[in-house]
Amino acid sequence: MNKTKISAAELERLAKEEVPVAGEMGVVIDRVAPGEVDARVPYREAFIRPGGTVAGPVLMALADFVIWGVVMSLIGPVKLAVTTSLNINFLRRPDPGDIIANGRILKLGRRLAVGEVYLYTEGKDELVAHVTCTYSIPPLEPAGS
Repeated sequence: MNKTKISAAELERLAKEEVPVAGEMGVVIDRVAPGEVDARVPYREAFIRPGGTVAGPVLMALADFVIWGVVMSLIGPVKLAVTTSLNINFLRRPDPGDIIANGRILKLGRRLAVGEVYLYTEGKDELVAHVTCTYSIPPLEPAGS
């Protein structure tokens, strides 16, 4: 795992063109390395729910996209890789602000990939959520298909 199979710019392009919710949220890719992606979703008042906290669906969508990016960093842009499970533990209320995501691979197999994401509010050290996610990787087509 020494060379990434997708660039930050390519992930951002795919976010806008292929994963509309990530594109609409304005996901910004800060760093891509083999098996790792750091990203953020810039703060918008529309993300706030009653009680003055960033809504859970924003955190889940960011985490899901980041794990997809982590998988793409290792296998390249395979558009039909899909989430098979996502578990999120909300640990504390995220204050209004950019949400920062640090994702990494835990296990990459031929058909399944498992990763985790740590979510923070920018400028805060306390973890707001921890996510584990499994992605299904479609079989590679044989050469000449």
